[in-house]
Amino acid sequence: MKMQPISLPRQRVAPHLSIVVPAFNEAANIAAAVAQIHHTALRIAPSHEIIVVDDGSHDHTAQIARDLCASLPLRVIRLSRNFGKEQAIMAGLHAAQGAIVATMDADLQEPVETLGTMIAHLEDGFEVAFAVRAHRRDEGHIKRLLTRAFYRLISWGSDVQIPADARDFRMMDRKVVDALCALPERNRFMKGLYGWVGFRSIAVPVELNARHAGKSKFGLRGLLKLARIGITSFTDWPLRMWTGIGFAIALSALLYGGWLAVRTLALGTDLPGWTTLAVGTFFMGGIQLVSIGVLGEYLGRVFNEVKARPGFIIAEDYRAAAPE
Repeated sequence: MKMQPISLPRQRVAPHLSIVVPAFNEAANIAAAVAQIHHTALRIAPSHEIIVVDDGSHDHTAQIARDLCASLPLRVIRLSRNFGKEQAIMAGLHAAQGAIVATMDADLQEPVETLGTMIAHLEDGFEVAFAVRAHRRDEGHIKRLLTRAFYRLISWGSDVQIPADARDFRMMDRKVVDALCALPERNRFMKGLYGWVGFRSIAVPVELNARHAGKSKFGLRGLLKLARIGITSFTDWPLRMWTGIGFAIALSALLYGGWLAVRTLALGTDLPGWTTLAVGTFFMGGIQLVSIGVLGEYLGRVFNEVKARPGFIIAEDYRAAAPE
């Protein structure tokens, strides 16, 4: 009996360039973003893949992206809930197979054509090319002030230098991505981790565009939470600061006690006031509670790490079948 040849599906070949796009409620932007990224990648890389990570969106972001998989080199990863942008980026980095990996937002504020500039820098010997804002004239005064203060605080006493105004829009060599994926920590502040792993890096100034559609999902509350994670993850100066405050209070108490002793010997005693005692008691109580709160913040970070829960859970990983 003549045996019929068995046709096996063709194996996927690792692409040269992977572009990771975290998205949260970006149904109005995702199709245009993927199309622009695809057209740019065709010009700058021999092969590419686009990985859309849906971070628990409540709209049709994942479905719209899935519908594009049949005609584009696209992979859609849907997380089981909203784990935050940092974890969505990590989900994409773990899935990326390219020799070069880029990350960028889905709102089209970052100029897609900058990918060509970044890949040229990597070909020149750099291992990381990252975007920095050329200016912040489009932001309010308070936000600019808070951002400047944050970068100064996190750089104070830290071994990691985080460039001011750095963006998550960046391109990395494969060994940089492997180093990031090997880090075991769960509470991730990606800008700090990019600096911690090191490698030869170059900043690429970019002019941000207006959002293609919708509005930012990252408000003041999210920014403050990210700042808290960044400060407690990459510097211990808040702990050291309370040590200094304790010494200062102790020294002030000794000096005040000495002054009281001298005054008593010179002028005799008088009736002490209740106000001084009450103010001192409340002041010390407040200092102790604030210092305990700082300790608790660091202890909370340790508690989350010890539980060793995964940073994200993938509910669906979809891409079109490889051609035969």
